[in-house]
Amino acid sequence: MAAAAPSCKVVLAGTIAKGLLEEVQASLKTLQHSPKLVGFLANSDPAARMYADWTARSCAENGFDFELREVDKEELEEAVIAANSDKAVDGAIIYFPVFGTRQDQYLQQLLDITKDVEGLSHKYIFNMYQNIRFLDEAKTQKSILPCTPLAIIKILEYIGVYNSILPYGNRLFGRTITVVNRSEIVGRPLAALLANDGASVYSVDIDGIQHYTRGEGIRMTRHHSVDTDLKLEDVVPKSDVVITGVPTKSYKFPVELLKDGAVCINFSSEKNFDPAVKEKASIYVPAVGTVTIAILLRNLIRLCQNRDGTKSA
Repeated sequence: MAAAAPSCKVVLAGTIAKGLLEEVQASLKTLQHSPKLVGFLANSDPAARMYADWTARSCAENGFDFELREVDKEELEEAVIAANSDKAVDGAIIYFPVFGTRQDQYLQQLLDITKDVEGLSHKYIFNMYQNIRFLDEAKTQKSILPCTPLAIIKILEYIGVYNSILPYGNRLFGRTITVVNRSEIVGRPLAALLANDGASVYSVDIDGIQHYTRGEGIRMTRHHSVDTDLKLEDVVPKSDVVITGVPTKSYKFPVELLKDGAVCINFSSEKNFDPAVKEKASIYVPAVGTVTIAILLRNLIRLCQNRDGTKSA
């Protein structure tokens, strides 16, 4: 008699976002004003437009001021510089891609660090990869982390992948995770954050697989990565968690490789997993967008707290 398929629980991002937004509301009450977020849209990308619409709706629903500034890409630089010096603007976000070239990286760094709600400034990125969690020696100001990678971490905490018995910062020790995406915006930062929390992470890209760890027994203070000759079929069967973010409609993850009872999360705007994933996975999270928006608002409050000298929760 064949073994019964595991019962897969589908967890929706909205359920997780609800708890995070309750935390946001509690923190909002401690501020002296309603934070203002400005979004810059300088492209016709439908995904960017959708993200802007989500942001506007979430801000309106949660007591934040939001202003979408649609500008020509050639005028974006001046518009961002103006927002940097505008005291009425608490945070800003640029909806990428703009030029789709290295010029976007320049724009990314142009935004003032005190208003960078997505955590893409060099200082924040440096802290993230070096596993430095605060901006000051007194540890009153938490560094800002990129929204989607942090959203996925919050999802993993919610569904119990993080072991709360272990010390903070080591709570993924013993977990093996595969991340199928190594973009500089989500995939690579996510792999680094997971490894910094103690996981053994396989970062999968079209060019190959890298292995991220904090060394044997997580003795290192931050992650290190090495290139490997491993294939997907080598790493997926031993992975407790598989996270995908391939932005291609034709891509489908080979669910037959999954370990029985694995946790599967998709952060792509496309459906990377076929419905057959439910026959192998114990938990499946099909999208993360609403959690990303909740983290965006959480980061905005943190920017206000850092600026006002209020200790972050």
